[in-house]
Amino acid sequence: MLKDRTIDYATATAGGLAWALAAREVSAVELFEEAVRAIEAKDGPINAVVVRDFDRAHGAARAADAAIARGETGPLLGVPMTVKDSHHVAGLPTTWGFAAGKDFIPKADSTGVARLKGAGAVILGKTNIPPNLGDWQAANPVYGRTNNPHDVARSPGGSSGGGAAALAAGMVPLEFGSDIGGSIRVPAHFCGVYGHKPSYELVPTTGHAPPPLEGPSFPIEFGVVGPLARTAADLALALEVLAGPEGDEAVGFRLDLPPPRAAALKDFRVLMLTAHPSAGVDAEVLAPLEALGRRLERVGANVARQSDLVPDLAAAHDLYLAMLNTMLSRGRPQPRPPLDVIGFLNARDAIARSQAAWAALFGAFDVVLAPPFGTVAFPHTDETDWTKRRLIVNGEPTPYGAQIAWPGIATFPGLPATAAPIGKTPGGLPVGVQIIGPRYGDRTTIAFAGLVEREFAPE
Repeated sequence: MLKDRTIDYATATAGGLAWALAAREVSAVELFEEAVRAIEAKDGPINAVVVRDFDRAHGAARAADAAIARGETGPLLGVPMTVKDSHHVAGLPTTWGFAAGKDFIPKADSTGVARLKGAGAVILGKTNIPPNLGDWQAANPVYGRTNNPHDVARSPGGSSGGGAAALAAGMVPLEFGSDIGGSIRVPAHFCGVYGHKPSYELVPTTGHAPPPLEGPSFPIEFGVVGPLARTAADLALALEVLAGPEGDEAVGFRLDLPPPRAAALKDFRVLMLTAHPSAGVDAEVLAPLEALGRRLERVGANVARQSDLVPDLAAAHDLYLAMLNTMLSRGRPQPRPPLDVIGFLNARDAIARSQAAWAALFGAFDVVLAPPFGTVAFPHTDETDWTKRRLIVNGEPTPYGAQIAWPGIATFPGLPATAAPIGKTPGGLPVGVQIIGPRYGDRTTIAFAGLVEREFAPE
């Protein structure tokens, strides 16, 4: 056990552990040992950390202690964490949930993993996902199913489901995920943790690629990589490590994100977006969001519940789906993409118009609050045909796939979005909020999440 009993590893933050390590209140080897104990004790019924790299992690922890003894520093020096299966880690399998990928071992780390290691993080292993990152569950033929720590009969979300579950169960303080259809935000919402979808192209995606691809980046429209954590401050810490150009782009560009738009909740201009023309939202999700709006008003925030500046959400949703399905058809034996080349280019034009419309909206507001997903964590389903799947929204069965509309609000125009826990249902399931900000306003959405965390921490 940890010598310093004031440190509760199961609830500790990455930033707090980094501070304790730098102050020599705890050693990296002690934290590594505590992490291993937590995983081995808790992961059996959850099945989140599906690839364990404990031998190399032990060596990294020893190296971190030696570096600290020499007076070296790093934002994550000695802090244990995990990464999603879809990120290349040299020497570990990258399957993307495919049985055919279980023997693919990349030779190099992804850019994000390399930056995390460079900041001193101790990578314990990899977390579970659905095949091709294509579900709001985390089950595949290689590693089986991951269960939600709050109710093992329910999904932890996806596709970064294993990482969110590991955080919620107290196994690790930090996780590196990815998001194209809510894959960071939905698991954060389902598991009661924090997650950040960065602005499009803010964090390099090199090395986030399906087997057997290596080398140059595997860019895909809308796709981003980003952190999940137990606190908003750790999202900010990780983003500072991960963000910024690489390679030739780093020659001509440098990271210079604007500061948060406000330092207190009373100074934020907030738009509540609680209805979508393409997807419903259950009362169990809506009630905590509306309660948050009322709390914000009580502390002096300017809260609006409608605006004529909101872009056409239905049109954006339809184009988002068409583009996504066109990209997913790539590589199939008989692809039938919804869009041809001209249609795809026209959709790209629509993205630019959408970005301009959102920029106008964020002239009047600082953040938009919306559900990350229309339900809380749902029971596992083995139905492979999405057209046959149903989610219960306000007592009525509704199409499963329609719920991509909620994360799609931020994904289509490439906006940053932070998911933060704001309450629980009467049955004890977590409920989160999606905090959407202006393009490259990542520090604003994370800061707002941190202020909500401080002022209105859910029980």
